Amino acid sequence: MNDLRSMTIEEITAALQEMGQPSFRGAQIFAWVQEKKVRSFDEMTNLPKTLRERLAEVFSLSLLTIEQKLISQEDRTRKYVYALPDGLLIESVFMPYDYGNTACISSQAGCRMGCRFCASTLEGLARNLLPGEMLEQIFRMEEDTGEKISHVVVMGSGEPLDNYDNLLRFIALITHEKGKHLSERNITVSTCGLVPQIRRLAGEHLQITLALSLHAPNDALRKTMMPIANAYSVQETVAACDEYFSATGRRMSYEYSLVRGVNDTDACAQELAALLHGKNAHVNLIPINPIKERDYLAPERSAALRFQKRLENLGINATIRKKMGADIDSACGQLRLKLRTKQGE
Repeated sequence: MNDLRSMTIEEITAALQEMGQPSFRGAQIFAWVQEKKVRSFDEMTNLPKTLRERLAEVFSLSLLTIEQKLISQEDRTRKYVYALPDGLLIESVFMPYDYGNTACISSQAGCRMGCRFCASTLEGLARNLLPGEMLEQIFRMEEDTGEKISHVVVMGSGEPLDNYDNLLRFIALITHEKGKHLSERNITVSTCGLVPQIRRLAGEHLQITLALSLHAPNDALRKTMMPIANAYSVQETVAACDEYFSATGRRMSYEYSLVRGVNDTDACAQELAALLHGKNAHVNLIPINPIKERDYLAPERSAALRFQKRLENLGINATIRKKMGADIDSACGQLRLKLRTKQGE
């Protein structure tokens, strides 16, 4: 069955015409699934009942259910564990900021990248998410909170560029003028550094922000943290990011998770500054969220501030990410892993 929420307006129109329906039905149905975010075919009240019944026979409709929800008492952050139709679990985070509400969504159920500081990868990759399942995370978040999402970061469980085609379709659907019509500039995609896909993405000429999970200024250190570093060097990864900037004009964001005694030294700051010198880039410093399965610890606040100041003194724009939802296990994969472990007891 084709997932209706993952289909473009042109695909829906063509499928309806094959069923003997007039072409305007395609736009009607697209609006129902993308703009009005319906959860059933029965809600499409301007369609004949016979057509709704036929749609239910031919198409599926991505639907997520909230398996668990935690609300931070500190900053109103909400952490969701959603159940997919096949029973797999994924996570999303609702983060309220002064400039609007941000949804951090997953692109895969699990992850196969193996980064040592991330809980999402501990059980490997189960499967890619459909575009409709990525959209559903945002739609159900808006339904639950009663608030609009203005920004989306694809930084939850999974490596977005490992699900490349579905990611691009998701972006096309969420920015469509007859759907949610989100600006491309309000979308950020994070990658651990799949160099061929970064170069391919540059050729799409989108206006999304690309964020590279760098986390180390050299190959030797990065290899101890991220298996992807064994496939692509720091230099060739950053060079691919330079290509993305040249093709799109969009400033690169470099994510750098600070780990106590590992990559938070003055020497690392100096090496990182040399690596990014002269580039139109921003470094997003992230004191790591410790997970019990790993021995990484977050640095003291003073150490994080010292690292930031060192970068700034060396001419690199850097900020320390505001910690959201620390009291509700809001880091990638933490709550999902805890729930899956409990279910397996």
